[in-house]
Amino acid sequence: MADPVFRPAREDDIEDIRRIAKLAWEPIYQHFREQMGEDLWRREHPGEPLERKADSVESHFRKHPNEAFVVELDGEVVGFCTFRLRENGVGEIGNNAVDPAAQGRGIGTAQYRECLRRMREAGMVYATVHTGLDPSHAPARRAYEKVGFEQVRPHVEYYMKL
Repeated sequence: MADPVFRPAREDDIEDIRRIAKLAWEPIYQHFREQMGEDLWRREHPGEPLERKADSVESHFRKHPNEAFVVELDGEVVGFCTFRLRENGVGEIGNNAVDPAAQGRGIGTAQYRECLRRMREAGMVYATVHTGLDPSHAPARRAYEKVGFEQVRPHVEYYMKL
């Protein structure tokens, strides 16, 4: 396996970015759906949530191309990362994913290291990333911790039927 290449997205990458986003978020959304129950899930996530996630990722690439990149391996796009360079000196990793078919090879870790390098180069003093505490986010948490992130503020979301 060649080393991953980090580069700006091109127009012909958008289809791959959208496909990877949907594949990566499908098990997360399925877990949420199971936990919330069908009625609450549909109220909170009407329509096609995976399409909306893909739209959000695509929008970031189009609006902020300098705060996003794709990961290419052997000529194929296998991942992407979006981020924000905030005025307060805190860079924020946003939507990011590795194609499930390419997971388990250190691509996510390399992707985060590249993102952190770009943040440092841009003068950021801190970096943050938000993720879930549920089992479907466990791989993301492991990857973030592997590059040095530490949990500071856990988040809990409560619902109740009225």
